[in-house]
Amino acid sequence: MSNESLKKLYVDELKDLFSAENQLVKALPKMAKAASSDELRAGFEKHLEQTKGHVQRLEEIFQSLDESPKGKKCVGMEGLVKEGAEVMAEDFDDAVLDAGLIGAARRVEHYEMAAYGAVCEFAHVLGQTRHASLLEKTLAEEEQTDDKLAELAKEINAQANEEGVEEDQGAPRSARKTPKRAA
Repeated sequence: MSNESLKKLYVDELKDLFSAENQLVKALPKMAKAASSDELRAGFEKHLEQTKGHVQRLEEIFQSLDESPKGKKCVGMEGLVKEGAEVMAEDFDDAVLDAGLIGAARRVEHYEMAAYGAVCEFAHVLGQTRHASLLEKTLAEEEQTDDKLAELAKEINAQANEEGVEEDQGAPRSARKTPKRAA
Protein backbone atom coordinates (compact mmCIF):
# COMPACT_ATOMS: atom_id res chain seq x y z
CA MET A 1 0.00 0.00 0.00
CA SER A 2 1.48 3.34 -0.97
CA ASN A 3 1.75 6.22 1.46
CA GLU A 4 -1.11 8.05 -0.30
CA SER A 5 -3.32 4.99 -0.08
CA LEU A 6 -2.54 4.56 3.60
CA LYS A 7 -3.18 8.26 4.20
CA LYS A 8 -6.55 7.91 2.45
CA LEU A 9 -7.41 4.93 4.68
CA TYR A 10 -6.24 6.87 7.75
CA VAL A 11 -8.49 9.83 6.94
CA ASP A 12 -11.40 7.48 6.20
CA GLU A 13 -10.94 5.74 9.56
CA LEU A 14 -10.72 9.09 11.34
CA LYS A 15 -14.00 10.15 9.70
CA ASP A 16 -15.55 6.91 10.93
CA LEU A 17 -14.37 7.69 14.47
CA PHE A 18 -15.63 11.26 14.21
CA SER A 19 -19.07 9.94 13.30
CA ALA A 20 -18.91 7.34 16.08
CA GLU A 21 -17.98 9.90 18.73
CA ASN A 22 -20.74 12.27 17.63
CA GLN A 23 -23.29 9.45 17.81
CA LEU A 24 -22.12 8.83 21.37
CA VAL A 25 -22.51 12.50 22.28
CA LYS A 26 -26.21 12.00 21.51
CA ALA A 27 -26.56 8.53 23.09
CA LEU A 28 -24.75 9.02 26.42
CA PRO A 29 -27.29 11.48 27.92
CA LYS A 30 -30.04 8.92 27.24
CA MET A 31 -28.03 6.19 28.90
CA ALA A 32 -27.33 8.44 31.89
CA LYS A 33 -31.03 9.23 32.22
CA ALA A 34 -31.96 5.55 32.09
CA ALA A 35 -29.42 4.47 34.73
CA SER A 36 -30.80 3.89 38.22
CA SER A 37 -27.38 3.74 39.88
CA ASP A 38 -26.10 7.19 40.75
CA GLU A 39 -22.54 5.96 40.23
CA LEU A 40 -23.33 4.62 36.76
CA ARG A 41 -25.19 7.81 35.83
CA ALA A 42 -22.22 9.91 36.96
CA GLY A 43 -19.90 7.66 34.96
CA PHE A 44 -21.96 8.17 31.79
CA GLU A 45 -22.03 11.93 32.39
CA LYS A 46 -18.24 12.00 32.90
CA HIS A 47 -17.71 9.95 29.75
CA LEU A 48 -19.96 12.36 27.83
CA GLU A 49 -17.58 15.20 28.72
CA GLN A 50 -14.60 13.03 27.71
CA THR A 51 -16.32 12.15 24.44
CA LYS A 52 -16.76 15.83 23.64
CA GLY A 53 -13.00 16.15 24.16
CA HIS A 54 -12.45 13.20 21.81
CA VAL A 55 -14.43 15.04 19.14
CA GLN A 56 -12.28 18.14 19.67
CA ARG A 57 -9.07 16.13 19.33
CA LEU A 58 -10.34 14.62 16.09
CA GLU A 59 -11.29 18.08 14.82
CA GLU A 60 -7.74 19.25 15.60
CA ILE A 61 -6.32 16.33 13.59
CA PHE A 62 -8.62 17.04 10.65
CA GLN A 63 -7.68 20.72 10.71
CA SER A 64 -3.97 19.83 10.58
CA LEU A 65 -4.65 17.51 7.63
CA ASP A 66 -6.74 20.21 5.92
CA GLU A 67 -9.57 17.67 5.66
CA SER A 68 -13.25 17.75 6.58
CA PRO A 69 -14.32 15.32 9.32
CA LYS A 70 -17.76 14.98 7.75
CA GLY A 71 -19.01 12.70 5.03
CA LYS A 72 -19.06 9.27 6.63
CA LYS A 73 -21.49 7.54 8.94
CA CYS A 74 -20.12 4.93 11.32
CA VAL A 75 -22.55 2.05 10.85
CA GLY A 76 -20.76 0.00 13.51
CA MET A 77 -21.50 2.58 16.19
CA GLU A 78 -24.99 3.04 14.80
CA GLY A 79 -25.63 -0.65 15.47
CA LEU A 80 -24.12 -0.52 18.96
CA VAL A 81 -26.19 2.53 19.85
CA LYS A 82 -29.31 0.78 18.54
CA GLU A 83 -28.54 -2.25 20.72
CA GLY A 84 -28.20 0.05 23.73
CA ALA A 85 -31.56 1.64 22.92
CA GLU A 86 -33.12 -1.83 22.79
CA VAL A 87 -31.85 -2.52 26.32
CA MET A 88 -33.41 0.74 27.52
CA ALA A 89 -36.72 -0.16 25.85
CA GLU A 90 -36.99 -3.42 27.80
CA ASP A 91 -39.01 -3.53 31.01
CA PHE A 92 -36.07 -4.35 33.27
CA ASP A 93 -35.92 -3.35 36.91
CA ASP A 94 -33.22 -1.05 38.24
CA ALA A 95 -30.05 -3.11 38.62
CA VAL A 96 -30.94 -5.42 35.73
CA LEU A 97 -31.34 -2.39 33.45
CA ASP A 98 -28.05 -0.99 34.75
CA ALA A 99 -26.33 -4.33 34.05
CA GLY A 100 -27.67 -4.18 30.48
CA LEU A 101 -26.49 -0.59 30.09
CA ILE A 102 -23.02 -1.55 31.27
CA GLY A 103 -22.92 -4.39 28.76
CA ALA A 104 -23.93 -2.04 25.95
CA ALA A 105 -21.42 0.59 27.07
CA ARG A 106 -18.57 -1.95 27.26
CA ARG A 107 -19.29 -3.11 23.70
CA VAL A 108 -19.01 0.53 22.62
CA GLU A 109 -15.73 0.95 24.50
CA HIS A 110 -14.21 -2.15 22.92
CA TYR A 111 -15.26 -0.98 19.46
CA GLU A 112 -13.64 2.39 20.12
CA MET A 113 -10.47 0.85 21.57
CA ALA A 114 -10.05 -1.27 18.44
CA ALA A 115 -10.62 1.71 16.15
CA TYR A 116 -8.31 4.06 18.07
CA GLY A 117 -5.64 1.36 18.24
CA ALA A 118 -5.74 1.04 14.45
CA VAL A 119 -5.57 4.77 13.72
CA CYS A 120 -2.75 5.21 16.27
CA GLU A 121 -0.70 2.69 14.30
CA PHE A 122 -1.51 4.42 11.01
CA ALA A 123 -0.48 7.78 12.51
CA HIS A 124 2.87 6.34 13.63
CA VAL A 125 3.59 4.76 10.25
CA LEU A 126 2.64 7.99 8.46
CA GLY A 127 4.97 10.00 10.71
CA GLN A 128 2.08 11.89 12.34
CA THR A 129 3.54 11.91 15.85
CA ARG A 130 1.29 14.74 17.11
CA HIS A 131 -1.78 12.88 15.85
CA ALA A 132 -0.53 9.65 17.43
CA SER A 133 -0.13 11.41 20.77
CA LEU A 134 -3.69 12.79 20.65
CA LEU A 135 -5.12 9.44 19.55
CA GLU A 136 -3.20 7.55 22.25
CA LYS A 137 -4.58 9.91 24.89
CA THR A 138 -8.11 9.13 23.70
CA LEU A 139 -7.34 5.39 23.59
CA ALA A 140 -6.12 5.53 27.21
CA GLU A 141 -9.34 7.27 28.27
CA GLU A 142 -11.45 4.64 26.49
CA GLU A 143 -9.49 1.89 28.28
CA GLN A 144 -9.98 3.63 31.66
CA THR A 145 -13.70 3.92 31.02
CA ASP A 146 -13.92 0.23 30.18
CA ASP A 147 -12.02 -0.63 33.38
CA LYS A 148 -14.41 1.50 35.45
CA LEU A 149 -17.42 -0.14 33.80
CA ALA A 150 -15.98 -3.61 34.49
CA GLU A 151 -15.47 -2.73 38.15
CA LEU A 152 -18.95 -1.24 38.48
CA ALA A 153 -20.44 -4.30 36.79
CA LYS A 154 -19.31 -6.55 39.66
CA GLU A 155 -21.54 -4.79 42.18
CA ILE A 156 -24.41 -4.04 39.82
CA ASN A 157 -24.54 -7.57 38.40
CA ALA A 158 -24.74 -8.95 41.95
CA GLN A 159 -27.60 -6.52 42.68
CA ALA A 160 -29.32 -7.56 39.46
CA ASN A 161 -29.08 -11.18 40.51
CA GLU A 162 -30.57 -10.35 43.93
CA GLU A 163 -33.45 -8.49 42.28
CA GLY A 164 -34.15 -11.57 40.21
CA VAL A 165 -34.12 -13.85 43.27
CA GLU A 166 -36.47 -11.54 45.16
CA GLU A 167 -38.75 -11.35 42.14
CA ASP A 168 -38.79 -15.13 41.84
CA GLN A 169 -39.72 -15.37 45.53
CA GLY A 170 -42.70 -13.08 45.01
CA ALA A 171 -41.40 -10.06 46.85
CA PRO A 172 -43.51 -6.97 46.26
CA ARG A 173 -42.02 -4.64 43.67
CA SER A 174 -41.39 -1.91 46.25
CA ALA A 175 -39.18 -4.30 48.21
CA ARG A 176 -37.14 -5.05 45.07
CA LYS A 177 -36.12 -1.49 44.30
CA THR A 178 -32.43 -0.86 44.72
CA PRO A 179 -31.78 2.30 46.69
CA LYS A 180 -29.93 4.96 44.78
CA ARG A 181 -26.45 5.64 46.05
CA ALA A 182 -24.85 9.01 46.33
CA ALA A 183 -22.18 9.72 43.72
